[in-house]
Amino acid sequence: MPEQQSPPQSSTQVSQGSSACEHAPEFRQFDFWVGEWELTWPGSETSGGKAGRGRNRIERALGDCVIVERFDGTPAMRLQGMSVSTFNRRTGKWQQTWVDNFGSYLDFAGEFKDGRMVLVREAVAPDGKHFLQRMVWKNIQPDSLDWSWERSDDGGQSWRVLWPIHYQRVRSPGTTNRPALTTPGCRGNAPGPLGVPRLRAGE
Repeated sequence: MPEQQSPPQSSTQVSQGSSACEHAPEFRQFDFWVGEWELTWPGSETSGGKAGRGRNRIERALGDCVIVERFDGTPAMRLQGMSVSTFNRRTGKWQQTWVDNFGSYLDFAGEFKDGRMVLVREAVAPDGKHFLQRMVWKNIQPDSLDWSWERSDDGGQSWRVLWPIHYQRVRSPGTTNRPALTTPGCRGNAPGPLGVPRLRAGE
């Protein structure tokens, strides 16, 4: 049974259907990522040296306690996947789980700090060597941001960018997107794009 981070704040909250996460500042740190995005990337190691375009849809779910990502890299690449992210009150960290149509299962943890969201994981290469992987959301603006998939072979002392992605918000006629917050305590600023992939765990 999954560990429950904390119970609802009050019986009134339950009866009125309000969420324990709805007004918690920590749960607003990923709001900058919420929306419909057009993605572009240059040729890189992860994209097989080819530039491409994709889409990413990020939504709040389960009483604003969870951020759900749906990435589609077609037709530039075959990669399609999704992730769920939430803030763990016990550890004080964001946690994300990613799955995709290559059978990948990746788990990350990290935080929003100094204007960037950084989520990291430890990975193991086929030869048994351990290394680090991370996603970095940076240059966050109301309608754009940059995301990068990176690897470190020296314990995080240096990082190599394997896949940089630029996000541009898609605005539909008659709809209004929420502006990105700029105060780290209120929201933050995302895999793959968006936090999206990682084609394979070893990459």
